Amino acid sequence: MIHPSDHRMSDIRTEVQKEARNNILQYAIFRWESAVVIALTLLVYFLAPGPFGLPRELWLALGVAALGLVVYSSLTDAETNARVMLEIFQEKFDPGKIRDKTLRKEVEEALEYQRRIEMQVRKQRAGLIRDRLDDAANQLSDWVSNIYQLALRLDAFLADDLLSRDRTRLPQELQQLTEKRQREQNPDVQRQLDQVIASKNGQWQTLRQLDARMKQAQLQMDQSLAALGTVYGQVQLLNAESINSGRAERLRADIQEQVKRLDDLVSSLNEVYDYSAT
Repeated sequence: MIHPSDHRMSDIRTEVQKEARNNILQYAIFRWESAVVIALTLLVYFLAPGPFGLPRELWLALGVAALGLVVYSSLTDAETNARVMLEIFQEKFDPGKIRDKTLRKEVEEALEYQRRIEMQVRKQRAGLIRDRLDDAANQLSDWVSNIYQLALRLDAFLADDLLSRDRTRLPQELQQLTEKRQREQNPDVQRQLDQVIASKNGQWQTLRQLDARMKQAQLQMDQSLAALGTVYGQVQLLNAESINSGRAERLRADIQEQVKRLDDLVSSLNEVYDYSAT
């Protein structure tokens, strides 16, 4: 059976990479080094025949080549790429939308792990190691996306004053209704009370189930961040020898398991939370 997260694998990161390339290209063209190269090239070009007696066309060609080197260095710089991608991820998974300080900090931590792992990927030369790390980074994007979705759901849960009110109100109402049912003698009223009590009991059980799931989700957030830290350490250790030993494949499987676990948890939370709100 194909898991839903497998369908979207690398979609998030591919989209971010495209946007990052455009942003980096703009950054490369408008950085101060590019401005200096363009200014000097134009200045020399119009000083015919040019310094050292060289044709101004040659100076123009040298200027274009120098500008190309500046752009190329920006596009291939691992730290610049990782930084720009982090900025785009922060726009897509904006920690500022999360009101709870602890949850917001956890999302920021997940994004920072992603940035550092992305930088490690960018530093690798083309080849087997780079391919394996690229695959891991693709899955990592889904992992961080799930952490963000989980944080949003937890944040909404913690801020839900209606649920907080129901926790206090429902047990009291159930007790009052049960006592009223015991005193009631009219069969028709008894049946109506039984129906109300059953409905309230169902609402209370759903609320308790939601609370339990949210406790599980909070623990899963902690576990996921710890696992991200472990993955970061494993990525730094990857080399040709570890590829042959199968470490990269185990890393890929570990990330897939984390993605699936979080995906299932977020889906179940959405189902329970949405049901409790009806």
